[in-house]
Amino acid sequence: MVGDTNDAGMAQLRGTSGHRLVPHTADLRIEAWGASREQCLVEAVLGLVGSLADVSTARPTAVQQIRLAEASDEELLVTLLDEVVYRLEVHGQVPVDVEADTTDGGLDLRLGVADLADVEIIGAAPKGISWHGLHIGPGPYGWSCAVTVDV
Repeated sequence: MVGDTNDAGMAQLRGTSGHRLVPHTADLRIEAWGASREQCLVEAVLGLVGSLADVSTARPTAVQQIRLAEASDEELLVTLLDEVVYRLEVHGQVPVDVEADTTDGGLDLRLGVADLADVEIIGAAPKGISWHGLHIGPGPYGWSCAVTVDV
């Protein structure tokens, strides 16, 4: 049933990927899951973007290539989400399409971005990513992560 605490586990059991926002005092908590680490990271980005803007009808106006150096899974998650926050604040860009691939020495990302002015704002802008309560790792049904975002 929607809203049950087992929703994420059931989705993973069915082999799907996704994300959800979880109530958290004065902040935003994102849970994401996917069959691979890369898909889990993509879903975390989509969760962050979905908390702030409705991008369902937005089309990318540019493609940004990003390479993140090899690091721990936790560092990759935080660095990736920090990059999204940076692009929002500094460049006024919001990812509407995201792809991630592991390569020798890191993670290659492709962000299809749209101008923030071209999407409907539905939530508070993220300010930063917290290391408190951060989780990312493999499980019996794929990868999952959970992260708190300061808004």
